[in-house]
Amino acid sequence: MLNKPIALSTIIWIVVVLLLLAGNIFFAIEYSSLKGKMNENKIALESQTINDKVSDFTKLFIEKVLKADDEVDFETRLKLENAVRNLDDREILSQWQKFIDSKTEVQAQEEVKNLLELLVNKISH
Repeated sequence: MLNKPIALSTIIWIVVVLLLLAGNIFFAIEYSSLKGKMNENKIALESQTINDKVSDFTKLFIEKVLKADDEVDFETRLKLENAVRNLDDREILSQWQKFIDSKTEVQAQEEVKNLLELLVNKISH
């Protein structure tokens, strides 16, 4: 008689341990899945933030440079320079430098086209 309760209690313990083990496996899988989704969302948010910054700079550039009736004043140039540096993008900064270092109007127009093309490409990716 003594063996049957021990066997029954052993079976109960085994079942409890297996249920706890299954629960841990389930939660580990869920954790991994949620962690992957969280990383995807983080990457998407970073990309959206970059797109917003580039878009804001592009709008500012169009408004203050391309639509300007007069020469761009120092304060506006400084604002644009700070905005382009805040993008933290070497490629855009390099193209910006080419634009502002232009020696002729023709060269400046070509560099503006290159800058705008680069900005649009950065926004769409």
